[in-house]
Amino acid sequence: MSLFEGLSAFPITPADPSGRVDTVALARVLNRLAEARVDSIGLLGSTGAYAFLMREERRRAVEAAMATVGGRIPVIVGVGALRTDDTQALARDARAAGANGLLLAPVSYTPLRDEEVYAHFAAVAEAGELPLAIYNNPGTTRFTFSRELIGRLSEVANIAAVKMPLPADGDFAGELEAIRSVRSSSFRMGYGGDGDGAASRLGGGDAWYSVAAGLLPVETLALARAAQSGDVAQTQRLNAAFEPLWSLFREFGSFRVVYVIAELLGLCKVEPPRPVLPLPDTARDRVAAALIVLRKHFA
Repeated sequence: MSLFEGLSAFPITPADPSGRVDTVALARVLNRLAEARVDSIGLLGSTGAYAFLMREERRRAVEAAMATVGGRIPVIVGVGALRTDDTQALARDARAAGANGLLLAPVSYTPLRDEEVYAHFAAVAEAGELPLAIYNNPGTTRFTFSRELIGRLSEVANIAAVKMPLPADGDFAGELEAIRSVRSSSFRMGYGGDGDGAASRLGGGDAWYSVAAGLLPVETLALARAAQSGDVAQTQRLNAAFEPLWSLFREFGSFRVVYVIAELLGLCKVEPPRPVLPLPDTARDRVAAALIVLRKHFA
């Protein structure tokens, strides 16, 4: 299996209010993923709060992760940063720590043009010397990768995959066919976004990059495997059990919700980095109820 296939679990990065990573809590989170045997771990993704952490803390997180799960589960590390030279340094740090791959979003304050993004990604891919996935996340970065740009980048050495947002019309097959017509033959295409993540696998995506899998790996893996096998009825049945959680993700954003899940599971008690605020108590009660639904279904 390619590094960028199957279920990739994206965990939180537990940290104190100053941004100091709690490597002991991180190890607890990651061990659950290794024991469940997810296909890969997406460390320091959006769920992992990479944009809120200084380089030193990001390096500590990668080193702790590789010490915990290295050799057991492939680790893909998010290396996005505002400046190209800083991003190159983060990519080198990840490689030096033993990471298996990289994930890169075009983080920028100034809106970027296609040529700027192309040059940025080519420079980071060369510096990192690891398989790299494009993170197409326009909801956060305000940059949308065109099919043509994805095709050009797929020919760059080390750029091996793209993590796409869920298509608004739900036409996974159509979008995948269109992009596959312009990309390298070995290039892999997967989707983030949990509500329709399983549907993306049914639709032909190579990978599902999942927030829920970062804390609920056993349950999410069962859903992913049903979709991977093409069992539509089982996929729909399992996905229905997740719907209360998907609803919370849509309403509050998954980033806020996962901090509550981590506490309810007894993994760690930390809050999102400011200025992001914790969920109100009423929403926390709904998260607890959603977990009860999942536990009953997968008991």
